Amino acid sequence: MNDPEAGRARAVIDRVTPTVDCGRFSVKRVEGEPLVVVADCFTDGHDSIRVMLRWRTDDERQWHEIEMEPLGNDRWRAQFVPGAPGRYRYDVVAWVDHLATWRNEFTRREDRGDLQLAARVGAELIAQASLRADDVERRTLDEWSKALEAAAHDDDIGALRALALDDTRYRLALRFPDRRFETRWPVALPLKVDRRLAGFSSWYELFPRSTSAQPGRHGTLADCAARLEDIAALGFDVVYLPPIHPIGRDRRKGRNNALTAGPDDVGSPWAIGSSEGGHKSIHPELGKLEDFRALVAKARSLGIDIALDIAFQCAPDHPYVKAHPQWFRRRPDGTVQYAENPPKKYQDIYPFDFESDDRAALWRELKSVFDFWIAEGVRVFRVDNPHTKPFAFWEWVIGEIDREYPDVIFLAEAFTRPRPMHRLAKLGFTQSYTYFAWRNTKEELTEYFEELAHGPGREYFRPNAWPNTPDILTEVLQYGGRPTFVSRLVLAATLSANYGIYGPAYESMEHAAREPGSEEYLNSEKYEIRHWDDDRRDSLRPLLALVNRIRHENPALQSNAGLSFVHVDNPALIAYAKRSADDANIVITVVNLDPHNVQSGWVDLDLARFGIAGDDTFQVHDLLSGARYLWQGPRNFVRLDPARMPAHIFRVRQRIRREQDFDYFD
Repeated sequence: MNDPEAGRARAVIDRVTPTVDCGRFSVKRVEGEPLVVVADCFTDGHDSIRVMLRWRTDDERQWHEIEMEPLGNDRWRAQFVPGAPGRYRYDVVAWVDHLATWRNEFTRREDRGDLQLAARVGAELIAQASLRADDVERRTLDEWSKALEAAAHDDDIGALRALALDDTRYRLALRFPDRRFETRWPVALPLKVDRRLAGFSSWYELFPRSTSAQPGRHGTLADCAARLEDIAALGFDVVYLPPIHPIGRDRRKGRNNALTAGPDDVGSPWAIGSSEGGHKSIHPELGKLEDFRALVAKARSLGIDIALDIAFQCAPDHPYVKAHPQWFRRRPDGTVQYAENPPKKYQDIYPFDFESDDRAALWRELKSVFDFWIAEGVRVFRVDNPHTKPFAFWEWVIGEIDREYPDVIFLAEAFTRPRPMHRLAKLGFTQSYTYFAWRNTKEELTEYFEELAHGPGREYFRPNAWPNTPDILTEVLQYGGRPTFVSRLVLAATLSANYGIYGPAYESMEHAAREPGSEEYLNSEKYEIRHWDDDRRDSLRPLLALVNRIRHENPALQSNAGLSFVHVDNPALIAYAKRSADDANIVITVVNLDPHNVQSGWVDLDLARFGIAGDDTFQVHDLLSGARYLWQGPRNFVRLDPARMPAHIFRVRQRIRREQDFDYFD
């Protein structure tokens, strides 16, 4: 044995959770959200061990510590609440504690001689602890050690036992342990803390060019700013703008994605760049940079974040194409292959060549796009098709930005295979689009959201559920009518803490597809200016405002962790509960998935989970209709008519008994 100290660190740390890929990627939390850490720790024999959870920010040198509590079966638990957004590290240390071992053994001893010898051993251990203490504590521990040594020679065993087991002085001695042979978890595990908006948000997407109050006129950023009060009144936290840059003229798309544009066609905002500028410019008809600054400032005053679309691609007449031809892959005839995201084709867009020999310059330039808009006050970005760019690029660029601006939020628009979606989340994307739009049956919704809320991805994948987008008009929205628009809204807003809508189209229940079997809108706003009637009598605006108010007033709906599905004996009905972290707020949602027929059934609740006795009467308050119902026991009846309202959002009101022997509800 070459190392004389080998084997003296006898504590074993077998597993630490949570962790993502053994510490390769960060666990995610939001500011103020506890991180609960569980570790498997033990040692040989019967000695006692102590276990500490440690954490610090990446900028700190000194670790903070908290003692972990035993859960039984060699499992230990502790938690800490991270502070401001940023990057943190945490780990676990453990060691054999001879003083704690001595105390445990002392309590079991009965023989006088054993007690006296054990007291002398304890006196020595306490004396060693005193040498590690500060002046005041050192005197206290030194006095205890000497008193215990003296008492070991007396015959008053009762007094000896009381002195040895003095709890106050024992706890003082524990503050100065011998940690020379501690075991440390080999990886300082990474933790990314985001601002609260990352964990709970409601997004509203609109095209600024369609915000003019005058039909037929191209909207401006000033028109968009004028809409903000209405959107704030609806309760949305984020207003997401598709690209606001100059739109290419070369190969511009016409209405309904026509390959040939007419003279008045405005083109797709995602075909970025023209002679008027590129990714750091604003489309001239939208306004100037000063107008964008005014929009961001007004949004901030209303408690709204402006989210900007980042689409790393170019129209053929983007300035990059001429200035940096090496950034684009050429075919044998010298032309550039347009972008494709099968089965979609984008003839008006050139993709970057991320394998270019000049890729370092390309990466730096693309990062500078983020830097430019961050300097203009943007702190939320929706990133277009990130799965079509290298994963290494995203890990680098998000990491660089995050070090300087830890409050920036990135939403990944990646409707692709599960593993690439999860990889993007691991690499740093704050939120992720989901498959919610295509999960329609009770079984599909239950399986998918169980996975999102409680599967391994819960530590890093933050779902953002959208029932529609400018690219996605699902079949259920095409044929389900108003009941489906209502039910999908309620599902998105209550199943997921983050959700969004393509706002004007959803409010107006836009449902006409370009052709049968397509998920593209007829007369899509991606290719033309639309004028939306905000005053139509059947608008969903009042319901949107109500649902968002319910979300903001009920902490249970602001997290995914408390989600549990509830059995209901009708496959057309889905029911689930959400609980706040302190169990003070419980919300039960029931949705009729059949848009055409009245459906009813019996809901079976696990009342013990809600802290309600099995035979208690309790009140459920439907936050959508205002109605209140008295339920008793675990099995209760529901009936939902989609022509009236296809959903209940019940807040559970706990029973409280007064001295007058009647019930009321909080």
